[in-house]
Amino acid sequence: MQNIILFDNNTWQGLLPITYTKPIAKIRVGIMTIEEKWKRFIPANYSYYTKDYLSEKFPPNLSDDNIFINGTILPDIDITEKILNLNQNSILIYEDTIVAFRLPTPCKINFESIIFNNNYSKLNIIKTNNINTINNLWDIYQKTETELIKDFNLLSNGTNSCTLSATNTLIGDKNNLFISNRAKIEACILNTSTGPIFIDEDAEIMEGTVIRGPFYLGKHSTLKMSSKIYGATSIGHNCKVGGEVNNSVILDYSNKAHDGFLGNSVIGEWCNIGADTNNSNLKNNYAEVKLWNYVEKRFKNTHNQFCGLFMGDHSKTGINTMFNTGTVVGVSANIFGPGFPRNFIPSFSWGGATGFSTFNIDKSFETATTMMKRRGLILDEVEKKILLYIFNNSGEFRHWEK
Repeated sequence: MQNIILFDNNTWQGLLPITYTKPIAKIRVGIMTIEEKWKRFIPANYSYYTKDYLSEKFPPNLSDDNIFINGTILPDIDITEKILNLNQNSILIYEDTIVAFRLPTPCKINFESIIFNNNYSKLNIIKTNNINTINNLWDIYQKTETELIKDFNLLSNGTNSCTLSATNTLIGDKNNLFISNRAKIEACILNTSTGPIFIDEDAEIMEGTVIRGPFYLGKHSTLKMSSKIYGATSIGHNCKVGGEVNNSVILDYSNKAHDGFLGNSVIGEWCNIGADTNNSNLKNNYAEVKLWNYVEKRFKNTHNQFCGLFMGDHSKTGINTMFNTGTVVGVSANIFGPGFPRNFIPSFSWGGATGFSTFNIDKSFETATTMMKRRGLILDEVEKKILLYIFNNSGEFRHWEK
């Protein structure tokens, strides 16, 4: 079986804070993560080449024949065929972007210099066109619609959907609705005329919920009573979501269980959005939104009119928290209190509009341990090392420490 390594290039930094705790290919775009998409197109042994501090959890597994694939690439048939046709010591390029390359191990050519320095003059260069990539935070929710439709067609092909109960109302084509085994849906309104709806295994949609596709609800996840979901929205595994959600992505093990609006946003893993937390996704003057950029350490224009909240893993909000348009929250931050906090909240922040202090690393471990224990999981030493690295390397943004 082929050996594929999904690598992170410098784009990884541009996708912070979502990538603080994971490789790019672990991000869910549509129904599947980028890694899961590749596994559908190319059955193989998969591993990662990512940041050093993440490599203990996501180690690269090298063999005597390796295909390195850019983790930002969203696969399709055309790009898959070109990658599979690569010979050893060959590289596939789109303009200035490395798509994939094939190298044996051991090899005199340093693959790190290829990835980060574009030092591939010794390789046989093959060019391609029309790649689809995730380069910016907002790409995650903006590309959810097309990717969700592609994933739906791929996953539902040849697989029987369970029958929708007569207590529900379906608007649109029933072929655009897929309900997995043991999913529970009663007394809801589902609209597939705007896009497909995919309900995964052991998911539950409580009564009174209204959904407009495209939409994905992950395994063991729940939509609370009278939820209002606008597509394109993707909710990962083991989540609890309620209130109003529009064109957003919620990664695994995160909760937004109560009323409140979430729009044009990306929420990481192990987050908890308190009751009646709301985010703005459109400025009052309809201007383009500026967003914090970790690489340039300043706010940059997204050239988007709609842009909401981006939250790293393990962050939490108290009840009635309000976020301005285009807010970035780091890892393991706790936001609470009246008023609008700043548009960039660094990792391990504790507070709100009236001011912040630093969330003690040991206290953050306690919180994460308690939350994960509720789902039958543990915060192991590898996870702690990752969080400790982020804590130690995000202090420059916590200006109150200086």
